[in-house]
Amino acid sequence: MTRMFVPGPVDVAPEVLEAQTKPMLPHRSKDFEAIFRGTEEKARQLFYTQFRVYQAASSGSGMQEAGIRNFVQKDVLSCINGAFAQRWYDVAVANGKTADKLEVEYGEAITPELLRDALKQKHYEAVTIVHNETSTGVENPLADLCAVVKEISPDTLILVDAVSSLGGVKIEMDKLGVDFLLTSSQKCLALPPGLALAAATDRALAKAENVSNRGWYFDLLLMEKHRVKDSTPMTPAMALIFALDRQLDRILAEGLDARFARHAAMARRVQEWASGHGMEPLAKPQYRSKTVVTIKNSLNWDISALNKFLQTRGMRIANGYGKIKDLTYRVATMGETSMADIEALLAAMEDYMKQS
Repeated sequence: MTRMFVPGPVDVAPEVLEAQTKPMLPHRSKDFEAIFRGTEEKARQLFYTQFRVYQAASSGSGMQEAGIRNFVQKDVLSCINGAFAQRWYDVAVANGKTADKLEVEYGEAITPELLRDALKQKHYEAVTIVHNETSTGVENPLADLCAVVKEISPDTLILVDAVSSLGGVKIEMDKLGVDFLLTSSQKCLALPPGLALAAATDRALAKAENVSNRGWYFDLLLMEKHRVKDSTPMTPAMALIFALDRQLDRILAEGLDARFARHAAMARRVQEWASGHGMEPLAKPQYRSKTVVTIKNSLNWDISALNKFLQTRGMRIANGYGKIKDLTYRVATMGETSMADIEALLAAMEDYMKQS
């Protein structure tokens, strides 16, 4: 098996893969409803929330769309510092919303000062923030940004994409005042792709009641009617729910603080290694991600050739994404990856350097 140091999909533990092979159940049965209720209760611990957590058969991008369709009638501010933040803006425009950009260069973070200035210029129903930009390896200062929204425009909803951070970084949803927090299964949660999780506050759902044309598949008010009965409006991704149930047990058994510390330590190790070999991380030190390290390709490596070499060692990394493809490469430090795995990868990369 190739060990994948890519920022999703990531490697999945054999026992979690095995959980998907459990016999199917009627999705309206008490047996399945008990499992579904249990996964939500465990997920709340990971989201650090007292509010509901939805489980939907989609990617994280689906929940980006849910956030826009349910919580924005017209005006939204999109904070953009990479490809996936840009996607959320594109989703808003595609849904007919008036989306304004607060945009910085790739590798930069959205700062509280920039957000404060933008919110003073115009009132927005919601602001979208990608916590951990997977394309650039930048972790935006979420606590500071949330504080600015509460200070300048307290009735503006805070919508946060934590697709590549939740489960690898502590995000205290309720303490921060986040209204909608989304993630997907194939990154820090170390599950197969195809499942999205999102938590929403009472305040957010109250807003949704006054938003028209929410659609059907991602109508959170419809989801809520079924969630309170431990169900979904449509047939759920049952095998993935079985896997989620098992993996959440494993995550909680590791201990959340221990899990977060493991992710941070692996990221620091990769960052230090890169700097020591003449290749700086793209992000500034104070904004560096703890789950994916985006590294400037200062040595002009052929990333495809590097990956071919690594695959002979049973490993794989990721090229840069979008407009910084080949100019950067990415090493994910998320999910089931251990420090021993990281050390093996770095040793293999040093071997590549010797022969190139």
